[in-house]
Amino acid sequence: MLGLRRRFRIETERLSLRAPTHADFTAWTSLRARSEAFLKPWEPTWSHDHLSRRAFTNRVYWANRSIAAGSAVPLFLFRRTDEALLGAITLDNVRRGPAQAGTLGYWVGLPHARQGYMHEAIEALVHHAFERMDLSRIEAACLPENVASRGLLERSGFKYEGVAQSYLQINGRWRTHVLYAALRIDRRGRTQVG
Repeated sequence: MLGLRRRFRIETERLSLRAPTHADFTAWTSLRARSEAFLKPWEPTWSHDHLSRRAFTNRVYWANRSIAAGSAVPLFLFRRTDEALLGAITLDNVRRGPAQAGTLGYWVGLPHARQGYMHEAIEALVHHAFERMDLSRIEAACLPENVASRGLLERSGFKYEGVAQSYLQINGRWRTHVLYAALRIDRRGRTQVG
């Protein structure tokens, strides 16, 4: 069954979203290194071995275990025309039972920012979460001053829900975040099962 899960893909007009593989190491390391100054203000502090092969191998194993267990859907974004790695999106902390919810996180490399790729990826993954995983709620959080991310979430159908004090450690400091959520009921009229 794990072999089938590894081939998990979501296709959009311009993107292929799939779990990371060991073969993605060079593209991932290169994109993360080139985008370091762009990404670090919005992310948890990178470990000293963040860009190492060992850390990436652990990331690949975690991704495949999480998909197989149904606890997360960590995907890389590849442009279909040239198979370039653009970034990543993860539906994590999937909660079943009465919650039927998950938490969305994402990043895009600097050369690919503000080209609509992440909007396309968010819409595809949220559609998958609602229609295939039968989730009811997708949550996301970002720093209040991250205007680009807030706009992206709002364009993607997420609604502002409030503020969480000292929500996550970002770049070495506990930071307050603004909270957003998309609800399945908000999307039923616009979503078609593909």
